[in-house]
Parts: sequence; C-alpha cells; structure tokens
Amino acid sequence: MKGFVGNVEKLTEDNNDFRRVLYTGHNLQLVLMALQPGDEIGEEVHDDIDQFFRIETGEGEVWIDGTPNPVKADDGIVVPQGARHNVVNTGSETLRLYTIYSPPEHIDGTVHVTRADALATHEHFDGKTTE
Repeated sequence: MKGFVGNVEKLTEDNNDFRRVLYTGHNLQLVLMALQPGDEIGEEVHDDIDQFFRIETGEGEVWIDGTPNPVKADDGIVVPQGARHNVVNTGSETLRLYTIYSPPEHIDGTVHVTRADALATHEHFDGKTTE
C-alpha cells in the first residue's frame, strides 16, 4: 500500500472544485473543498462520522449546533458525530479548506465542480477504498 503523501496545503490552495476526494481509507477520508463568496456546504448532520476541517484561505463561519464560529486561514475545527453543522464563506475571496471524515462519507475519487453538482448526486461511501 502507498497511502497518501502530498503537500495538502498547496493542493488545497490550488483547488477550485467544490469537493474533491483525494484519498479514501477504511477509517478516514481526505477531501478538498472550495467555497465561493456567499456559498456554503449546506447544513448537515453525520450520525456516525466525526469530521475535521482545516481552513487554508479565506474567511467564513462554521456553525455547530446553532452556534456560529468565525474562521480564517490556519484555523482547525472538529465537528463531533451527531452535531448539526455548516460551513459558510462570508468573505470576498474563495474559502479553501480540507476536511477529514472518519469514517469515509463519499465515494472514492468523487469530484463535484460546484455545489449544484454535489446537490444533484446523492452518492455516499460504497466501501471501496483508494487502494
């Protein structure tokens, strides 16, 4: 097995896709995201997933169970399973971040160029890992 080795900061800063799955293991998944000004991930709850976010560029708010938390580059956020959450770009530039789902949430290799693309598909992790 090769795992994943890469400059996550540069990959995140260069990413323009709403969602891009980089690597899927049995117990976690690494995903890049880019939110345009005014855009959001959309409120959601993962009953069986803990989630980590790392903001690389931009600024916004992370809502966790109704509480807004301002975020900016270099901030890290942990959302425990069962918490209602959302990430909103409140700034004037693209909010770029990566997230780690534990366990995986999306089908390996998923790329959603826009939020509309993501909303049009209802895919969820199918048990197939990167390697």
